[in-house]
Amino acid sequence: MNPFVAFMASSTGRLLRIIAGVALIAVGLLVLEGTAGIIVAVVGVVPLLAGVFDFCLFAPLFGNPLSGPTNRAAK
Repeated sequence: MNPFVAFMASSTGRLLRIIAGVALIAVGLLVLEGTAGIIVAVVGVVPLLAGVFDFCLFAPLFGNPLSGPTNRAAK
């Protein structure tokens, strides 16, 4: 398994995705103005949900399944 996918499927990777999502949402809503802020906030929802629901969008790019538990089991 690719080391990047292994990291992103780990608990630390999940936490990092959640933090990145919350940070993007906060920047989009509190720092940026107008349409750009809304776009950044909406983009931030993707890593937030990926971390919360335990899937990795990058895994299929490396030939691995989307599911975090499946990737962890494949180690």
